[in-house]
Amino acid sequence: MNEKKLLSVVTGIVAIVFTFQLFNLQILNTWGSNYSQTVFISNEEVLPGRGQIFDRNGNLLVSNRVIYNLMLIPDNLKEIDTVEFASILGLTKNELVNQIKNALDYSSFLPSQIKTKISDSASLVLHEKIWKYPGFFLEKELVRDYKTESAYNLLGYINEVTPAEINQDNSYYSLGDLIGRSGIEKQYELELRGKKGIRYFLRDKFNRDIGGYSDGRMDVPAQSANDLVLSIDSDIQEYGHNLMNNKRGGIVAIEPNSGGVLALISKPSFNSDSLQRTYDTNYFNSLIRDTLNRPFFNRALQAQYSPGSPFKTLNGLIGLQEKVIDSASHFVCNRGYRYAPGSYLACRCPLGTRNKIVESIRKSCNSYFAQLFSLLVDSEKTPELGVEKWRNHLISFGLGDYLGYDLPIGSPGFVPDGDYYSNFYGDYRWNASSIISNAIGQGEIVTTPIQMANFTAAIANRGFFYRPHFVKKIGDTPTQINYPRQYTTIDSTNFEPVISGMEQAVLWGTSTIARIENIQVCGKTGTVENFILIDGKKTQLTDHSVFIAFAPKEDPEIAICVYIENGYWSSRWAAPIASLMIERYLTGGTTRSYLEKRMLEGSLLEEYKKPLLGDSFSINQ
Repeated sequence: MNEKKLLSVVTGIVAIVFTFQLFNLQILNTWGSNYSQTVFISNEEVLPGRGQIFDRNGNLLVSNRVIYNLMLIPDNLKEIDTVEFASILGLTKNELVNQIKNALDYSSFLPSQIKTKISDSASLVLHEKIWKYPGFFLEKELVRDYKTESAYNLLGYINEVTPAEINQDNSYYSLGDLIGRSGIEKQYELELRGKKGIRYFLRDKFNRDIGGYSDGRMDVPAQSANDLVLSIDSDIQEYGHNLMNNKRGGIVAIEPNSGGVLALISKPSFNSDSLQRTYDTNYFNSLIRDTLNRPFFNRALQAQYSPGSPFKTLNGLIGLQEKVIDSASHFVCNRGYRYAPGSYLACRCPLGTRNKIVESIRKSCNSYFAQLFSLLVDSEKTPELGVEKWRNHLISFGLGDYLGYDLPIGSPGFVPDGDYYSNFYGDYRWNASSIISNAIGQGEIVTTPIQMANFTAAIANRGFFYRPHFVKKIGDTPTQINYPRQYTTIDSTNFEPVISGMEQAVLWGTSTIARIENIQVCGKTGTVENFILIDGKKTQLTDHSVFIAFAPKEDPEIAICVYIENGYWSSRWAAPIASLMIERYLTGGTTRSYLEKRMLEGSLLEEYKKPLLGDSFSINQ
């Protein structure tokens, strides 16, 4: 075949191909004719609904609800009755006109928000009348619906991602996406957010969505988020929240046989609903500026307090384990203990009282535990080694470090070691007398309420605990396998004298306010001296009120710590609140309406207005 014929054949084939393709596009392919006005193919992310959160009994704590935002494409705007429209929206005419002008300044063909979070009543009217207002349309949005006001510090809140988060490498997030900012919402962000899908669709020359592309064959469906089941009991969570009205402090209640947290309360708190996508800036700023109440500060997890007299239970256990005492050992209390020349630790026991460990816990005898602590520190060749031995036992109860619970915040507390004191006093220049305040939980040691609730659970279990945690199930998968049993360094037999002392403290000792009919409650009061530095001077403020307890004595179901700032003595606030919560959890109600009324209506707001108080000093409780 010569070149001339070859060229003719190739030209003919090309002509046939082009003719067939034109016939296919214009006659056979239906979408080509249907969308002849299409300018481009676009896509949008499809967000799954955020996972719901339930309590241990299946009560819904957090879900999603639909809200509507009013949008405008100015290019489609026609003359409307602005007075009527503004009235429906709850705006003035000038406010509406200004919003329309802002939308025009932004873009004539891209949608702009005119009003967010349209009320339910207004959205019903708008759905019926939106046709009268060309260019306007309602955009549906899912937001979080927090069903309880009692757990904002626990549940946390969500709001929009920042540009910095969007610009991170391999960022999942896009402009306008929501992300967990605190609490469960933050810790379990990956589980709660699900996975985005993609929808492809066609737009016309007016940038209008005119239908799906390729019958949705290219679309990627969104993957559903996981629901969470918490260990929280929403009934005592709300009950404790109400009991803490007009007070500052933290409460943690734990189920000893699992480590599941039954209640986590921090007061004052904030409102998660007001911190979502278009949150009230004034409200957010007011929370940040409130440096006294510190609503974002979770006192149950972050506040580091002296543990006070509840710490005597641990010193007693360590003394028994190290055999510096036994259940029959006694010390004489002469209304206190003279631990050095001119230095005296006062106590309320009558002169010449001889206490064993059970009585000492029942009476909260300072002298007994001071002498016990001295024996512990002096039981080794040097005080440094004695303190190290003491410290190692405390670490086994979860003190001095983060407990590793499944929330994103916390504080480690502090358990001093021998080097700490040698650096402070100098080598060989200190002994047990120098640090005797640790005997009664008033020295350098500090703990968080969740650590105190945890060591109470360890006592209830006679020597072991499960790491505290808040999520019981992710989807259908239980989380308990992630929390193995952790043992303390104390033999189980050594717990019985201490537990007996805690039981007697409630029956006829310092904790009788916590007694509950037909329930064996074991508890320990604490009235914690409260000092701060003002202009370099150590100044005493009103004491803190603290109480730890567990119940029942055998097969315990709840362990609790209540810490009330500036609450005077333990039996005034902390012990009654803890007792009421225990009774509510175990029985579903209370037999002491008089006590409940006093706690619900009681307030420390006037106390918090007094910056300096030193008239509430209490040496033990």
